[in-house]
Amino acid sequence: MADTAAPAADFASVTDTLERFADAGYFADERLATTVFLQTRLDKPVLLEGPAGVGKTQLAASLAAVTGRRLLRLQCYEGQDETKALYEWDYGKQMLYTQILREKIGQVVEDAADLTEAVDRISRQDSVFFSERFLAPRPLLEAISSEDPVVLLIDEVDRADEALEAVLLELLSEYQISIPEIGTVRAKHLPYVVLTSNNTRDLSAALKRRCLHLFLDYPAAERELAIIRSKDTGLAESLAVRLVDIVRGLRELELRKAPSISETVDWARTLAVLGVEELTADVLTSTLNVVVKYERDLDKARRAIPHLVDPNRTVPDSLGGHGHGHGHGHGHGHDGDHDHDEPEAPPRAPAAPLDDGDVDGRAKRAAKDRPGRHDGAYGGVGGSSDDGRAGEGKRVSAAQGQRSFAARSARKRPV
Repeated sequence: MADTAAPAADFASVTDTLERFADAGYFADERLATTVFLQTRLDKPVLLEGPAGVGKTQLAASLAAVTGRRLLRLQCYEGQDETKALYEWDYGKQMLYTQILREKIGQVVEDAADLTEAVDRISRQDSVFFSERFLAPRPLLEAISSEDPVVLLIDEVDRADEALEAVLLELLSEYQISIPEIGTVRAKHLPYVVLTSNNTRDLSAALKRRCLHLFLDYPAAERELAIIRSKDTGLAESLAVRLVDIVRGLRELELRKAPSISETVDWARTLAVLGVEELTADVLTSTLNVVVKYERDLDKARRAIPHLVDPNRTVPDSLGGHGHGHGHGHGHGHDGDHDHDEPEAPPRAPAAPLDDGDVDGRAKRAAKDRPGRHDGAYGGVGGSSDDGRAGEGKRVSAAQGQRSFAARSARKRPV
């Protein structure tokens, strides 16, 4: 690469990088600014990986804006032919020239001794039709052969096939492209190359080794709020603060596609156009399709919006809450565990009144207050028995136990 001339550094320092990007409306953090600054000094490509919508593509556009370079973009996609990225031969132009020069071709071969000599004479003219005159450059070749410095954006490289990824290796390491019919084309001015990836597949180690690597995630709340301010959305400052918090809550729901920064800006503009003065659950739910683009995600987001608007909001029992004492059909043990297997016991029926002449029940209460009325086995602990032996209960025969159980069962039956 002895014939290439490295451009002068565009940034004086990392701080200068931050300031110039901020002036262009791109709010970079310290890590990103450092990476861009090193790119301009080390002449290495930058590979930005991260979720969609975090500003990877916009970085390349802003880099072109602050450096005054032209932006060239290669949008990658599955099944992309490398000829669409490198160059193509203009076959239509070649055929047109062949028709126009038919008379001249006839003059070249008119005195040929035989067909073999005629073919040999025509073959010596191949370079005429396979020259730069008939070459249609695509973004990669155009970035190398450009007369002026450029910024080359290779967007969503993870969507391209591995064949194209292999073609990029020569470009990213040597800033040159080999064309079999012409030879090697070397860069006249080293381009700033920015590659982006949404992590739909793993990139090869060889590709990553040639690049400065940086993972971009969603920005902090303060930086995202600054981005909204810079876009003049028309939304009040207090509402913009709340909106950023709500969007960050939506991103934690593990949606198929989380709201991007640009979609947050669109949501702020939407709310401003509607003249919203308060972020209520109804307003946000009705405009949720601005930031959530899949039906399954919409259902999940709608359920989360009320809580994101008011984290202290309580859900009524009628909406499926797990209340206590409202007839949910299971009891609770003393240790706090729920027993869902056994049904709740029916309410105990009142005992049948005994017609024994004790109208006001005084005799019964007096009998209950008599000292020593219980034997030693009462309550499961030792007590005083009639015979004076402590801690020893009376023995009950099987027949007595059956009669006692039958009597108690009879008293429990409702009259």
